[in-house]
Amino acid sequence: MNKLMLSVALLMALPVLAQEESESERPFVQSIRAAMEAEARTEAERERDANRLPVETLDFFGLDETMTVVELIPGGGWYTKILAPALRDEGKLYVSIGASRVADAEFFGTPPYDRIEMLEPELEVARDEDSGLTTIKPFDLGVENVDAVLTFRNLHNLSAEGRDSMNRAAFAALKPGGIYGVVDHTRRHMQPDDPENRRRVDPVLMIKEIQAAGFEFEAYSDLHYRLDDELRYEVGRKTVTGNTDRFTFLFRKPGGD
Repeated sequence: MNKLMLSVALLMALPVLAQEESESERPFVQSIRAAMEAEARTEAERERDANRLPVETLDFFGLDETMTVVELIPGGGWYTKILAPALRDEGKLYVSIGASRVADAEFFGTPPYDRIEMLEPELEVARDEDSGLTTIKPFDLGVENVDAVLTFRNLHNLSAEGRDSMNRAAFAALKPGGIYGVVDHTRRHMQPDDPENRRRVDPVLMIKEIQAAGFEFEAYSDLHYRLDDELRYEVGRKTVTGNTDRFTFLFRKPGGD
């Protein structure tokens, strides 16, 4: 077969290959892809898809459409808008800790976001003005036996005490065998605090802290590894924004089947 005929044959096969890939995907992955096309998602949110890779990230965590999931510190609801439709019919999505922005957003309460439930634990919170980090005293999320707890790029905003409180609250809320998925901005290992790394955390330290809360470290992914991020600058700098190196960790509560 000459090169021209080979090229034509490959082009003709692409739609078939794409169809086979789509058919082989788990139903939850297909639901995530559909949620990403929702009209309620803004153009700015869509622009982040290529960087945040929600399909691959949530698939790595092993989520499925029947799970009960808690999203901690959902911010403006970027992940909430993707998770809620995929879990709406057979699963359940809770949002908790600083979830007022989501609750006040126009999309909240409208289909397919009409079955999101807020958890509002009583929190004792203090912010250190020097470090900019937030401390949360020990608390309870108010739910039990959930399948998964997720937090995206939030641990870096908390002090060691605050992280410990959140990790232990996640542990208490999960069923035996439940998963804890964590994504955050990478700091160079053992690097001391400085003005450029405040919104980064040492991944080795995070593993140690989360294990101390009772979790087993199950897996990591290099989905958000970024070679161009030299781990030198604040994540908000122009040369780093949208290209930060992030660790993606999967932990599990011991027990279960």
